Amino acid sequence: MSYGYVYTAQIALGADYAQSVKAIAEAEAYHGPSLIIGYAPCINHGIKKGLATAMEETKLAVQSGYWFNFRFNPDAEQPFTLDSKEPSLSYRDFIMTETRYNSLVRAFPERAEELFAAAEKQAKEKYRKLTNMSKLYE
Repeated sequence: MSYGYVYTAQIALGADYAQSVKAIAEAEAYHGPSLIIGYAPCINHGIKKGLATAMEETKLAVQSGYWFNFRFNPDAEQPFTLDSKEPSLSYRDFIMTETRYNSLVRAFPERAEELFAAAEKQAKEKYRKLTNMSKLYE
């Protein structure tokens, strides 16, 4: 996005199917380079409920502010669109559903809490920046 001429999007199919399809269609129609980054849980995430719930996990990632959906289309009248709503679920509760995070709590409880608090703070700051960016392009 910082180049100003690259179509860029972040998507999460389980969170917003329509936004994902729209981003893919816009990227395909864009006459220039396009980049789409999709949230995709994998076995290394260690989802407690199993990978069969990957679509639900993706939705929770967006609702908790762990991942944000947006589109940047240099050809559009309003180039930047933040498609994610303000997080409505607990960031910490979301990350604790994954073994890669809750194993850190078991091994290094104090350090884990520091890191989780810093990560949540960064996620809130990122949402604030994305919100400000969408206002900038209005």
